[in-house]
Amino acid sequence: MSDMRNTSQMCGNSSVYIDTHRILDSCRDKDCFEDIPVYLSDACHDILERSGSVRTKCAKIICANIHVDPIPFNRGFYQIGITMYIKITAEVCACIGRPQEIEGVAVVEKKVILYGGEGNVNIFKSELGEQNFCSCGTTEIPGSNLPRAVLEVVDPIVLGTRIAEACDCRRPCVCAEDLPDIVCGCLGGRVCCQPTTKVLTVSLGFFSVVRIERPAQYLVHGTEYTVPEKECVSPSTDDPCKMFKHMAFPVNEFYPPSLCDIKGQDRDREGPCGCNKH
Repeated sequence: MSDMRNTSQMCGNSSVYIDTHRILDSCRDKDCFEDIPVYLSDACHDILERSGSVRTKCAKIICANIHVDPIPFNRGFYQIGITMYIKITAEVCACIGRPQEIEGVAVVEKKVILYGGEGNVNIFKSELGEQNFCSCGTTEIPGSNLPRAVLEVVDPIVLGTRIAEACDCRRPCVCAEDLPDIVCGCLGGRVCCQPTTKVLTVSLGFFSVVRIERPAQYLVHGTEYTVPEKECVSPSTDDPCKMFKHMAFPVNEFYPPSLCDIKGQDRDREGPCGCNKH
């Protein structure tokens, strides 16, 4: 075994071993979820009951739960279940001339099937804080050879907002116990599980990429890290006007882009804007 041990040391340009994750399969998706119920707190639901019109100001993803399950009789393939929690900020007109903001959470689910290969090893890694005398380390994947699923998604595009009757909305029963703590903390109150007459619903569009990974080791070409030659420059606070004179004049801010420029930017961007971008 000693003759198989790697004893090479990196000197200048050389090859190095790295431990990383290999992408075995991936997919991109464009999903549209219509009339998703928005779960409000009791205080926000009381405001909604007195309102006649509504518009969504912002939709932002708070967190997501991802589950990986092997598919029976299909070796190497896995079903990835994704649950996303979206914070909805809406503006309602409770009375003429006095709009009020309400916040709630929408929940969407999707499933994809990807190839993740097979593995028969258990992975254990030592972590900081686990170096005690009686410590036995930590288990990254305890008793399992499941691959890791990764979700990349931008904040959704709001396609529609409406107030529906409670009896018309196919709304599952969701209470505070069913939501993650980070989601409940965003509402600032107890979730209203059984609305009386009105329910806020939204339609959202998502652009997402899902990939499945496994640990892998590679031999790559590496170069020793060198100290950068560029020195750090600190702003001078003694003469703010002098610093201001060196700033470039924002010409583009005074000239709105033409229609041709906007179309060109849309083609280059190839993705939706965030809720705070215009």
